[in-house]
Amino acid sequence: MFDVSPVVLSHSAGVAGISLVLCLGLVMAAQWFPRLAGRPADLMAVQAAHSSTTPRVAGLAVFGALVFSILFVPEPYANRYALFLGATSLLFMVGLLEDLGYEIQPKVRLLAAIASSLMVILFLDIWLVRSGMAWFDPYMSYWPVGIALTVFVTVGVANGFNLIDGVNGLAAVAAIACAVALAVIAGQAGYTAMVKFTLMVAFAVLGFALVNFPLGKIFLGDAGAYTLGFVLSWFGVSILWHFPEVSPWAILLTVFWPVADTSLAIYRRARRRSIAFLPDRLHVHQLVMRALEIHVLGRGRRQLANPLTTVVLAPFVLAPPLTGAWLWNDNGAAGVAILLYAVGFFGCYVLAFPVLRRLPRRR
Repeated sequence: MFDVSPVVLSHSAGVAGISLVLCLGLVMAAQWFPRLAGRPADLMAVQAAHSSTTPRVAGLAVFGALVFSILFVPEPYANRYALFLGATSLLFMVGLLEDLGYEIQPKVRLLAAIASSLMVILFLDIWLVRSGMAWFDPYMSYWPVGIALTVFVTVGVANGFNLIDGVNGLAAVAAIACAVALAVIAGQAGYTAMVKFTLMVAFAVLGFALVNFPLGKIFLGDAGAYTLGFVLSWFGVSILWHFPEVSPWAILLTVFWPVADTSLAIYRRARRRSIAFLPDRLHVHQLVMRALEIHVLGRGRRQLANPLTTVVLAPFVLAPPLTGAWLWNDNGAAGVAILLYAVGFFGCYVLAFPVLRRLPRRR
């Protein structure tokens, strides 16, 4: 049974308050410290979705709130949680350097994510032991296979959250939905400590979201997006490690949107034979935003089209995590749900192009 105590809620609210205060402080500090204020070059990037420079250092607030949350972790878990955040800090720091304008190469960020995952495995001695596929699970008993798949999944989800962080509020909605779904799954499985961990992450993101949406006063940046994807993916791994009745497909549903968007980007770039790390303007949120500008609002309405994109996409982002929480211990049904959502996601993407070409343009 999923039950949240008033103590857990009060601690989570405290984490949200820290995140909110830090975000507001960073927005004000950006007026005096150019490194925090955003880079004009970002507005020229091919994937840019904004029209003015904005601080992209909310990762400092989110990670700071998570470090603060150590105060609320019960003693049996405090040391392990601190070790986990210590391993996460490597990826966070590399992402933060990029956010501050030091132009860290994508390969370096990828290596940092891999190193952080290997550190978690070394410190906590956990990794994926089940894949949800009966024919493949026997191979998971060999630690090189399990560890390699774990690193691939956690690094992929971290990168996926960074890719969907393109319009105000979208990454926040995905992260909160994922964290709450993981909390529900953990609660139903009896993993009470993980309920607290996941809810504190959800509230840390909520504090950021209050400043980010709808006006975009501050952005997650690489540090924030990578950190959230990394932390949430490892929470999913921990649930699977401790509770064999939980379906791996249900955990995958909680991060469906960033994983699907990343898979689509990989396919797109492989088909065009372009560089894997090369950004483009063909992510789902970018297509929706441009469609709103061209066919509904009219050009020059980016300030409205940006947050409206999140409103339009929110139901589709929320549906898979909710399904994962519902089918948490039904591996077959959760696998079918993954297949159906994948067909719907990629099918709608393919159909969107001919449909949009037929629509009249707003003048």
